[in-house]
Amino acid sequence: MSEPVRSRGGFSRREFLKGSGAAAAATAVVGAPLVAPAEEATGLIRGAEEVTLQVNGKAHRVRIEPRTTLLEVLRYQLGLTGAKPVSADGCCGGSTVLLEGKPISAATTLALDCVGKQITTVEGLGAQDNVVQAFVHQDAMQCGFCTPGFVVAVKAFLKKHPYATEEEVREGLNGNLCRCGTYVNVVRAALEVVKGGRNG
Repeated sequence: MSEPVRSRGGFSRREFLKGSGAAAAATAVVGAPLVAPAEEATGLIRGAEEVTLQVNGKAHRVRIEPRTTLLEVLRYQLGLTGAKPVSADGCCGGSTVLLEGKPISAATTLALDCVGKQITTVEGLGAQDNVVQAFVHQDAMQCGFCTPGFVVAVKAFLKKHPYATEEEVREGLNGNLCRCGTYVNVVRAALEVVKGGRNG
């Protein structure tokens, strides 16, 4: 039998494997796990539990698991279907809602992270909201699938930038996508609010 091929340092792969196998066996004998069992971890939530979410000014008792997204709770437990499950990673803006007044993607936000915080959906804005009215006036919708996300995004953006220019509006809304291409009218709706139109 030929001698094992040795590396330049004089150590063969066979010797390495023998050594690592012995180390693994020694660890098993001693009984010291390399990673602590999950059962020993503290503060973990297992299974579904009931929590209260503050949505559109009302307290809602919901049953969720740690992996449940805010979008799932809004649509399938509370019946608030304005926010849309367009993309799993939230890159299209279709699931935009407000959390403590700031726009977030409900599709990528865990419901547990929203406990104790104020959540506002497009339903919470109401038909008389100035942004909603501007969207209607400027016909800033076609199929309407992206519209709720755009309305919420515009609401949040203009609250932070009430005197935004057209260029700033376009840049500020570039996280929302419209497959029908109604961007021009969406921008017009935002600028109408800036100028004080439609109950502004």
